[in-house]
Amino acid sequence: MERLLVIIASAAFGTAFFLWFSQVVKKQSMQEYILSHQWLLHPNAICYWRAVMAIMAFTLYFFTPYQSVAIFGFSFAAILDGADGIVARACNLGTRWGEWLDPMCDKLTYLPPLIGFAYVGILSIKLVWILVAIEFMGQFFARRILTWLKFSGAANNFGKIKAIICFGLVILCALMDKNPEIINMADGVLMACIILSSASVVFKFIPNRLYADILSSLNFCCGVTSLFLTHHHYFAWAICIIIVGQLFDLFDGRMALKHGGTKYGPLMDDIADFVSFGLAPAYVVVETGGSLAWFVGGLFIIGVAFRLVRFIMKDKNRTDLPEGIFNGLPSPAGALIVLGASLVSTPVILWGLTCASVGLMVSHIRFAHFGRVILKQMPKPVFFMISASIIVTLSFVIKTKNPQLFGYLILASVIVYIAAGRKWVHQ
Repeated sequence: MERLLVIIASAAFGTAFFLWFSQVVKKQSMQEYILSHQWLLHPNAICYWRAVMAIMAFTLYFFTPYQSVAIFGFSFAAILDGADGIVARACNLGTRWGEWLDPMCDKLTYLPPLIGFAYVGILSIKLVWILVAIEFMGQFFARRILTWLKFSGAANNFGKIKAIICFGLVILCALMDKNPEIINMADGVLMACIILSSASVVFKFIPNRLYADILSSLNFCCGVTSLFLTHHHYFAWAICIIIVGQLFDLFDGRMALKHGGTKYGPLMDDIADFVSFGLAPAYVVVETGGSLAWFVGGLFIIGVAFRLVRFIMKDKNRTDLPEGIFNGLPSPAGALIVLGASLVSTPVILWGLTCASVGLMVSHIRFAHFGRVILKQMPKPVFFMISASIIVTLSFVIKTKNPQLFGYLILASVIVYIAAGRKWVHQ
């Protein structure tokens, strides 16, 4: 309990500092102060400070009895990861060296404690060293090649989400170190870090305009994989894969807006959406839903198809529909209603919720786009935190093997989106 209170207090202090700093740095007087004290507050200087704090925290935690002080120091160092970017943007102090230094200091912040926790038995030693190898391969070899090719070596979204998860994993390990009765899902989270780290390296070598198409293809692969898993009655795994596909779908829209895409991109996105959010959830209904399952599953497929065709043929060209506002519930949210219900309810309730989902999708009730409207209004750190939280939650569900809990979490997330999606329509 004491360790948990220390973590909560550290997180609260760090978050309060970050919110305060992100507001005060917008003031002209603060910007002038930063420019006159660059030795202390330049983004690169902040990177140095947080790396030093993290190394001191590592030493205090593993070699002294002052573990609470170490947790506070590490938490503050992790929070400073967002402060350097705020200063760089507000004061126009971004540099090429800073692009290399920022992810390097991230690694110096979270890799040493992860190695330490591996050798005290909380994490897999093998997995930690795999992460270390990928991280430093990307830092020293991939970035050098990128420099020769005159590409940017700045961190991408995969790398940023990975860093947030790694910071959280260190705190989780610190909690488990003092409370061994807590369910150990650390290796599952660590595996997610390895996957995201690999993706971060690979995507640096891919032209930006191909990002959206690749993510749509990954979404399609998730849908096909889910169909295969459902056929073999691995329902929870099949649903996990669909949710991963929804993450890819969320990213491909952001990448298309930021970097553009190819002429086949919209078609690939629509096909991927139909497979992942139409066919795959319907097949889950067919395999779990009882005597009327084929009829209800077929109805859901028709609803998703109608929703997509209406969007392509009509809604895209409407001038009375504000940008980022959907006519009808988006198919990913409709799929989540079905998937959550399939894990927690009886066939009759599942049929009812599936029909309700279809009704909302084909209706003319307007909902805000989660990625293009709701998240756009949030600071980037919040977006990364939400993505990281989804991945950690999936790791927890896989570790606990509790499908009912998973189903309730899915349904709760849909309720939150519907409420938020309706609220943002009127703003």
